[in-house]
Amino acid sequence: MLDVGSRQRQVESIAGGVMSLNRKIDPMRMFVRASGAYLWDHTNRRYIDYHAAFAPYLLGHGDPDIDKAVMEAIQRGDSLIGAGMTPWEVQIADLLADSIPYLDQVQLTSSGTEAVASAIRIARSFTGRDHILFMQGGYNGWMDSVAFNLMDPIEALWKHEPGTEHELRPISAGMGSNAGQYSHVVEFNDIEAVENVLKSQDVAAVVLEPILQNIGIVKPQPGYLEAVRKLCDAYGALLIFDEVKTGFRHALGGYQSICEVCPDLSVFGKAVANGYPMGVVGGKSRIMSFVAHPDPTRRVLVAGTYNAHPFVVAAAIASIKKLRDRADEIYGHLERLGALMEEGLNDIFSERDYATTVVRQGSAFVVYFMDHAPVSWKDIALNHNSKFDARYRKMLIVNGVFHFPVETKQGSISFAHTQADIEKTLEITKNVLRRMP
Repeated sequence: MLDVGSRQRQVESIAGGVMSLNRKIDPMRMFVRASGAYLWDHTNRRYIDYHAAFAPYLLGHGDPDIDKAVMEAIQRGDSLIGAGMTPWEVQIADLLADSIPYLDQVQLTSSGTEAVASAIRIARSFTGRDHILFMQGGYNGWMDSVAFNLMDPIEALWKHEPGTEHELRPISAGMGSNAGQYSHVVEFNDIEAVENVLKSQDVAAVVLEPILQNIGIVKPQPGYLEAVRKLCDAYGALLIFDEVKTGFRHALGGYQSICEVCPDLSVFGKAVANGYPMGVVGGKSRIMSFVAHPDPTRRVLVAGTYNAHPFVVAAAIASIKKLRDRADEIYGHLERLGALMEEGLNDIFSERDYATTVVRQGSAFVVYFMDHAPVSWKDIALNHNSKFDARYRKMLIVNGVFHFPVETKQGSISFAHTQADIEKTLEITKNVLRRMP
């Protein structure tokens, strides 16, 4: 897709070929612009976008209200001060606390990874413990303490017994030899495994996405999140909800407002600023107060030159206000389009002679090539036809529908999508499947 000169420059000047290695796709494409629900590559070919840059674009690329707010901040002379406080950081903190039911206080970061790292630090200081428990198949950032068992290969899963934790498998080179000393990984929806780790270790926090959206849409089984909450209380661990993907996409108050399970700490990102780089860590005042603890040995450092950058904060303020003031319109539109997509895909795949399951939560959806909705990564690895999934995604891209071409990655509908976009997508999907063996 790229000319020889561009490809050569890419290899020579960008280590690994892309600026985030999670963006690598095959075949490589060079994208040059995006607007609303669409992407254009360097050949000026247009795609209906369901990747949404790993899901932050809830309102669509280049939403005019968000861009207007950023331009106004620039024109006002808002700038990165780096000393004292600013009115915009007070405003965004109040908006977040008012919008999300279990947030009393917040700190801002520049990414979800930084926010998770801060949440883990706060949990360790608050509890006086070191161990962290998180979920196979979830993604909580790239820092060493959670960079394990992202999506274990099938050969590593055959012998794993329910109720037990996984043997740690680092997802990156360059981690210290003792990086996993306090890390524990279990399967999502395996409450027995959670309890067994909490019994055997002094766990500071259980970190989980309330829906695993790194591997599509893996929902909590009835009572699972409530049971994790009770176990954390019983064993003195904090419960951290990683809502970097679920937050704002499913409800203004995050998925926690839907499931009505109260985490001790929450992490947000992506849709909070509709594609501008922001992470949020927040929770109960008695826990968040440890960032200013009077005892310096328990005080948690949350720092960053670009934390609460005025232009990013302007985008976040505008995004949250738009979601708040037009909630019924926006979330109603997303739900209608999501339901139309789900129903259409089910109709199309019902004509096929292989197992398919469509799973959706609001505007996020995925097609699994297996005969049931999965409950964990192990379930997916053992039952999902990943090779067919990869071919299916690549064929859709060739025909103008862009899903990230890695199996199980979620599709994300935005407020900018229209009914015509969904209908066109379903038409293309039907034609693609007719040509696939």
